Amino acid sequence: MADYLPKYFRGPKPNITVGAGGITGGKLLEHDGTVTAAGSKTVIGVAGHDQVAGKAVTYFPLPGNVHRLMAGTGGVTAGDLVKADAAGNVVTATSGTDAAEAIIGTALTTATATNVAEILGK
Repeated sequence: MADYLPKYFRGPKPNITVGAGGITGGKLLEHDGTVTAAGSKTVIGVAGHDQVAGKAVTYFPLPGNVHRLMAGTGGVTAGDLVKADAAGNVVTATSGTDAAEAIIGTALTTATATNVAEILGK
């Protein structure tokens, strides 16, 4: 995706050092600077641009911001609670199966897999 800007954002844009493997702009980011693991409970935001391992990347925190994120397998439906998948995309969280800490926001729009959905970060 290269450079990324959320639909709506307020607040500072912090930086983090990218972990192993590098990061792609627009992908969900873990607290250690790597692409998210499926159902991660430590998602901190969305990478603002591509970056290689060991370099700083600017990211956009999730809470209270509207992000445009790619839907993973199965897509998402407006109103769904969403979580991260292993590729740094969003998928529908399963009620009763996924931990509340893994939910990163609510889908504001519907999107099929590999299309962009608007997500209100939690």
